[in-house]
Amino acid sequence: MNKPLIVIFAAIGLDAVGIDLIFPILPRLLEDVTHAGDVAPFIGGMTALYAVMQFVFAPVLGALSDRLGRRPVLLVSLAGAAINYVVMAFAPQLWMLFVGRAIAGLTSANMSVATAYLTDITPQDQRARRFGLFNAMFGIGFIVGPVLGGVLGDHWVRLPFIAAAMLNAANLLLAWFVLPESRTPSPEKIDLASLNPLRPLRWVFSMKALVPITIVFFIMSASGEAYGTCWALWGHDVFQWNGLWIGLSLGAFGVCQSLSQAFLPGPAVRLLGERGAILTGLAGASIGLVVMTLADQGWMVFAAMPVFALAGIGVPALQSLATRLVDESRQGQLQGVLASVVSLASIAGPLVFSSLYSAVRAQWPGLIWLSVMACHVIAAPLVLGLRFRDRASRRQSSSRSVPAAPR
Repeated sequence: MNKPLIVIFAAIGLDAVGIDLIFPILPRLLEDVTHAGDVAPFIGGMTALYAVMQFVFAPVLGALSDRLGRRPVLLVSLAGAAINYVVMAFAPQLWMLFVGRAIAGLTSANMSVATAYLTDITPQDQRARRFGLFNAMFGIGFIVGPVLGGVLGDHWVRLPFIAAAMLNAANLLLAWFVLPESRTPSPEKIDLASLNPLRPLRWVFSMKALVPITIVFFIMSASGEAYGTCWALWGHDVFQWNGLWIGLSLGAFGVCQSLSQAFLPGPAVRLLGERGAILTGLAGASIGLVVMTLADQGWMVFAAMPVFALAGIGVPALQSLATRLVDESRQGQLQGVLASVVSLASIAGPLVFSSLYSAVRAQWPGLIWLSVMACHVIAAPLVLGLRFRDRASRRQSSSRSVPAAPR
């Protein structure tokens, strides 16, 4: 593997580590800074702020990388990430933590730049394999991040941020010395209209067939935010887990989800059809959520994770189903819409579920997982109601085509 690929993959892995590194220790950090009894609203606010900055600045950084080149934007992003973690390591006040998390969201928006860089340096016939490695690095970061954050946080709640700052600084130096520019900067001016992150959503309202599946994507993505927002609080409240066990449980959850998404969607779709695979994923997640709601011992959560992992087949099957709603010439536009929907869900989900957890925490903390299951119950009939024409039908005249439903 050449040096530029090593730098890019390291940057992606560190981005993912940085996202999840904070979750096992965030409640204790906020309690230390605010001296408040209920920090759930603060957790939701910080998580949503991170997502807002990602949502707003991903198209900006992508456009700047086209105009100025990939290398300077990546270097500034890596430097910003290192500075952010230093700020959070020593911030004595709440507003400083929010500023640090905002910087983290801004710098993590470099995912679009890293993707563009990888495309620049990869021949077309190798892109599938390298993008697979790209996603694998992101998955590894999501597994390592919580465990590292939990282990270091048990020694000192600020220590994970110092470690993250050092890792990003090392990656910055590596990029500075070995990462070449991958494209010639463009002299063309940036189209300001293209920087509007809501722009792709306009297409949804022009095609009624996209509205139901867009709603399903939003519900499933928003409900997924409950885990990162509430897991650490719930684990401490119900099982008295320390940082290590919170990190291990999140890491185990990530392992099960990653394996499920890597190996099960293809066979599940062949056996059950896209609609059946989506509903099976919702059912598996719902069973796991019921176990989590009723669990009074930590081992029960780990025991339910293989069943919970079935949820991993739902989103890939839904993505596959979505591609059947539009012609081949508009697939890129569709993916832009879905990316915007997922980003908006990452903003709304933490705010909603942190507020719900704050409301039920004193009486029954596990009730938060029933609210997530309720989202799945709402999504199920929407999935059953999806209608589309298959590719063969779309090639025929509209007067002769017959709508076909997925199995």
